[in-house]
Amino acid sequence: MTSERFSECLLHIRWTPINIASALQCELSWIESMEAGNEEIPNVLAVARNTGSSPRSASAANDLSRPESIGVTSETA
Repeated sequence: MTSERFSECLLHIRWTPINIASALQCELSWIESMEAGNEEIPNVLAVARNTGSSPRSASAANDLSRPESIGVTSETA
C-alpha cells in the first residue's frame, strides 16, 4: 500500500492519524511516517482495508492492538 492510499483509506473511514495511533496503541510519529512515505505500511493494515474489514470491528481492533500482529517488535519499535 502506498502512503497516498493509506491516507485515502484513513479519510474513507474518517479516522485521523491520532485515531489510528490510539487504536493501535503506537506512536503517532510512526503513523505520520507511514503517511509521509518514510515507513512501510504493514500488510495487515492494507489487507484490513482491501477486504472490507473495518478497524472499528472488535476482531480487527484486537488484531491491530497487538504490535507483533503488524510487524512491530522490540527491534523495530
